[in-house]
Amino acid sequence: MKPELTIQLMDTHAGGDVSRIVTGGIDPLPGDTVRAQMEYLRDDADGLRRLLLEEPYGIPEMSVDLLVPATDPRAAAGYIIMEVMGYPIYSGSNTICTATAVLEAGIVPKREGKQSFMLESPAGLVQIEATVRDGVVEAITCEGLPSYIHSYRESIDVPGLGTITYSVAYSGGFYALVDARQLGFELTLDEERRLAQTAHAIVEAIQAERGFSHYTLGDVGPLPFLHFMGPVEEVAEGFYRSRSATYVHPGVICRSTTGTGTSARLALMNYEGSISPGDRLETVSLRETGFIGEFSDVQQEGDYQVVKNHITGRGYVIARSDIVVNCDDPMVECDALHHVLSSRRTE
Repeated sequence: MKPELTIQLMDTHAGGDVSRIVTGGIDPLPGDTVRAQMEYLRDDADGLRRLLLEEPYGIPEMSVDLLVPATDPRAAAGYIIMEVMGYPIYSGSNTICTATAVLEAGIVPKREGKQSFMLESPAGLVQIEATVRDGVVEAITCEGLPSYIHSYRESIDVPGLGTITYSVAYSGGFYALVDARQLGFELTLDEERRLAQTAHAIVEAIQAERGFSHYTLGDVGPLPFLHFMGPVEEVAEGFYRSRSATYVHPGVICRSTTGTGTSARLALMNYEGSISPGDRLETVSLRETGFIGEFSDVQQEGDYQVVKNHITGRGYVIARSDIVVNCDDPMVECDALHHVLSSRRTE
């Protein structure tokens, strides 16, 4: 490869979670769907994810969203989500950021007021509604994945913590849902490190004891996420609010409450009979940012009540840049990039 390569980026955040949108510099990927292209990156070309989430270019708390041409003609663009734990098929915060980026990059021209378009994620087509005022993208509403409660109020003994009661939801990944109060948390910023340590211990204990299977997808791997739930208060008719914190990786509590975490909460509230179609829940993070989830419908799928929902948040552009990848740099592993940068190789 040439000693220097460039990758075009637009850095964004939604609720504090930074999503690094790759807008150019990557070769076309094999695969007749975005899901197949994601699987190619995951199985054969993981170098791009590692490059942009590890030193010297990134940190584990970030996410990367690679823009690709949509394979479905109904979608304006496709995107592949990359995080420190791998390749999730869907993410609310990443979708909000990607939708903001395609508008700001002109891939979808902005129109004043509300406008709708589709993106193609590895999970399939996602309907987007954007609100634009005076040329500014003020809100993005996207579909959350159909969510359901897999297990309700199970107990597990966790070393150093004792017996923990938890429920498990699927909302794009399996989530352990834990009442923060049972562990003495108020869900404030000063608790962040202890929340991460506590969540790690609980997730490790659950992974060691049991696995989970999706009713149509089958085995999707070990439970990766934990969502701490604060008390739910009704602040207006049909509008609820709850402090929340989502753990995604050892040492990492998301800066936002996450879209999939919010979807998981809606599934639990439906399961407990405390929410009705049309009701909304605002989840509030340690940094006082929030997403709003709307419970739109529920249907029975076998043994499960599956909740359809929408997530609303705002994405912000924080940087536009070219990453200069210097293959002479001993901290950069260019050999792991040749699958996606093959056109840059010297003759």
